[in-house]
Amino acid sequence: MNDPEPPPSFLHQTYPSAAKGLADSRKHAISPQTASPSYHLAFADEAFLLRDEMRGVRLQLEFQKADLIQIDQEIESTIVVFGGARVPDPAVAQARLIEAEAVLARAPDDEQALAGMERARRMVATSRYYEEARELARMASTTCQLNGHCHFVVATGGGPGIMEAANRGAHDCGAKTIGHNIVLPHEQEPNPFITPELCFQFHYFALRKMHFLMRAKALICFPGGYGTMDELFEALTLIQTGKIDPIPVILVGRTFWNRVIDFEFLVAEGMISRTDVDLFRMVETGAEAWNEICTFYSLPS
Repeated sequence: MNDPEPPPSFLHQTYPSAAKGLADSRKHAISPQTASPSYHLAFADEAFLLRDEMRGVRLQLEFQKADLIQIDQEIESTIVVFGGARVPDPAVAQARLIEAEAVLARAPDDEQALAGMERARRMVATSRYYEEARELARMASTTCQLNGHCHFVVATGGGPGIMEAANRGAHDCGAKTIGHNIVLPHEQEPNPFITPELCFQFHYFALRKMHFLMRAKALICFPGGYGTMDELFEALTLIQTGKIDPIPVILVGRTFWNRVIDFEFLVAEGMISRTDVDLFRMVETGAEAWNEICTFYSLPS
């Protein structure tokens, strides 16, 4: 009879961990040889890992770090919320309008002051989407994060605006919530409502977008700019081409989306098919978006 295979715990005990190997490697005497970069363990050699030729390894590390942490945190599925970083909290928007009105009052003939006030007024109207995103996240989190299960965990790009609002809605009810931040030339700080253990930072946009969709059960897009458009169209393209299974894609704010993107024109020009318009739904509120998701998955709303 063959001996049974040793349990994994036994294998782990007999094979030294990388952490132990690193600690042991630092016990050597200092000499020209041990001081040389060639002597450093490869996985602990930052200069080596940052070489252009090691990009493939860095891509793998960036994928696996976020994936393993989400496995450790038992994240089973997510709802991804995209939207503009410049959409403010309504209270902040109102304060900015008051300030802009004061600037204009001091210089009523100043064209820049007038334009600033008009922008501030529009932001007051747009700020309603902040509250809608916050309410959507609250509804999803209170419905699906029950008894320790981590279904439909709200995930965002981790920044301000709509991203902050969605993370905040989940945070309001004590639920886990994810932020996939990205390194940018201008510093981006993660918003304070992300669960610290689920606050990630990516170097590669491609890996960040992959993690947005890997566990996604729905994608909700609020008004936003280039980044929001990029993320929306990548998801629609992947669904259209069968690279990912269909999931609810919901655009919040009909007036905004119908003005920004003329989908009917794309159909008329033959650039997309009529059925491609069915890949998404348009709604007005976060509650309507949540109802669409509940209908798709037969969840209690």
